[in-house]
Amino acid sequence: VQLQASGGGLVQAGGSLRLSCTASRSIFSFNLMGWYRQAPGKQRELVGLISNVGSVTYVDSVKGRFTISRDNAKNTVYLQMNSLKPEDTAVYYCSGYVSGTYYWGQGTQVTVSS
Repeated sequence: VQLQASGGGLVQAGGSLRLSCTASRSIFSFNLMGWYRQAPGKQRELVGLISNVGSVTYVDSVKGRFTISRDNAKNTVYLQMNSLKPEDTAVYYCSGYVSGTYYWGQGTQVTVSS
């Protein structure tokens, strides 16, 4: 299984970006798909999760600003990020979970300038 993340870049504070994560197989087969991020010198943290029936959860720091969605036909999960803050700067990773196994994409850099 391969997960390909894309869409990162440099944006000013208050701006928006949309990340995409495309899987090499049906994303419906994953129990959960999620986005994580890792800032320099920090541990990887969960940003949000979406289940295969569309339930979503977010870490408190991104609630109201970030939205996870999925397009099963395109085998793609999205992370829409609005009102970006400098503290959102990190490498963002997508992940798929099924049957006790996590699959990871390669990460995409998001940099928010103040």
